[in-house]
Amino acid sequence: MSRTEPPFEERLIAVLPNLFRFALSLCRARDVAEDLVQITVMRALESQGSFDPETRIEPWSFRILRNAWIDMTRRRATRGPEADIDEAAEAVGEDGRRVTEARLMVDATEQALDTLPASQREVLILVCYEEMSYSETSEILGVPLGTVMSRLSRARIALAEALGLE
Repeated sequence: MSRTEPPFEERLIAVLPNLFRFALSLCRARDVAEDLVQITVMRALESQGSFDPETRIEPWSFRILRNAWIDMTRRRATRGPEADIDEAAEAVGEDGRRVTEARLMVDATEQALDTLPASQREVLILVCYEEMSYSETSEILGVPLGTVMSRLSRARIALAEALGLE
């Protein structure tokens, strides 16, 4: 290594919050997201030898997470539907018009995100929420750069339309 990089484990630990956010955006269930991150960390540690220490760890680890999500989704499809008892509605504990409007907007945005095709939702989450570059997103998803840009454009338009924004 030409420049001094932190050890692999420290770099992996530093990206855990980002991995969790991405996992949560994919599966929409906290416990499943935690399992997904745990699987990702295990796979990353097992595959540490294939990581190039001269590159950023984020795209590499996000790709592992996405592949784990695909594996998990395939397994889930063969098991059938499951109910999450932790998804019970929470009581509103705060008053105020702004808080209520903000919660409604977040809910509407999450619902609108759920209506997007998975390919568009993934690109939108990686670029807009996780602040990955188009190139990194292309690498994570294994698609050409132009595909990333067109999916992102379509996702932004569809999201704006679903939310009634111009």
